[in-house]
Amino acid sequence: MTDNGDRLIDDYALVVFDLDGVIYLIDRPIPGAVEAVVRLHAEGRAVAYATNNASRRAGEVAELLAGMGVPARPDEVLTSAAAAAQLLAERLPAGAPVLVIGAEALRSEVRAVGLNPVSRAEDSPTAVIQGYGPQVGWADLAEAAVAVRAGASWIATNTDRTLPSGRGPLPGNGALVAALATALNREPDEVVGKPAPELFATAARRAGEGRTLVVGDRLDTDIEGANRAGLDSLLVLTGVSDVPELLAAPSHRRPTYVSWNLAGLFDPAEVVRVPAASGDSGGWHVVTGAGGWELSGAGRPLDALAALCAVAWWHRPSGAPTAASPAAAQALEDLGLVG
Repeated sequence: MTDNGDRLIDDYALVVFDLDGVIYLIDRPIPGAVEAVVRLHAEGRAVAYATNNASRRAGEVAELLAGMGVPARPDEVLTSAAAAAQLLAERLPAGAPVLVIGAEALRSEVRAVGLNPVSRAEDSPTAVIQGYGPQVGWADLAEAAVAVRAGASWIATNTDRTLPSGRGPLPGNGALVAALATALNREPDEVVGKPAPELFATAARRAGEGRTLVVGDRLDTDIEGANRAGLDSLLVLTGVSDVPELLAAPSHRRPTYVSWNLAGLFDPAEVVRVPAASGDSGGWHVVTGAGGWELSGAGRPLDALAALCAVAWWHRPSGAPTAASPAAAQALEDLGLVG
């Protein structure tokens, strides 16, 4: 629940959505997500979309969303591919060769800013730009390794370890960046996408004097990026990060609010501010001791989560919380903290 019991959305002028894990999984809308965005538009509220996925251009993302029933325009979409290409355009002379490791969309972004996308180290690239692409393989990474060793700068669009899917998390661009980093024994010169704050900061400037809320499913990209940009955030439990990860989160990856899904934007009963002021919240009580930590009481599972966050973040108890009542046992099960 929000601090004043009002709708969460009423406190913000702009909502910035992550896409994978928030609006859709790969190419299928998450239940209730389309309706939530349509409702925001119907209320005349500003929205934007910030994605680390470098395999689609802004226009393609807008078309994908429109095909799902989400009214989206290309100018509302911010991608790490476009941001990375723009960064190189500001640093390199026009027409400079850039080795592109990723999807055709990334090549198009490089071409759109006046640079020359190439695919071989023999083309003497000035820079290597690496983004997610489902067809990226060993041969691509080998070309990048040769080019970087020859002196090319190395820019990654993002370092997401995984990307969400209906079958669970799959390897993301971060996994491929890690493979190249292992071969080179070094990290990229720069990472442009989340958790770097630039995408969110760019979006927030559109809100003017109003407040911006970032909505994401990943603590290590969306929530950390929002914190680094100085913005409030809502973690939705429809994608990658789950409750155990939330309870273990370091301070720079802790959200302002948590909700099961996007219903939390409109319904005060479907969202909670974290952490609670103490281990007592909404009818729940959490105590710690030599044997670990224990949840008792009854109420909303989200209020139990707020109480658990307070104890987990301030006291760092060991092990998983246990239940002192049937209601507590059900809450822990609902939160994915059992078994």
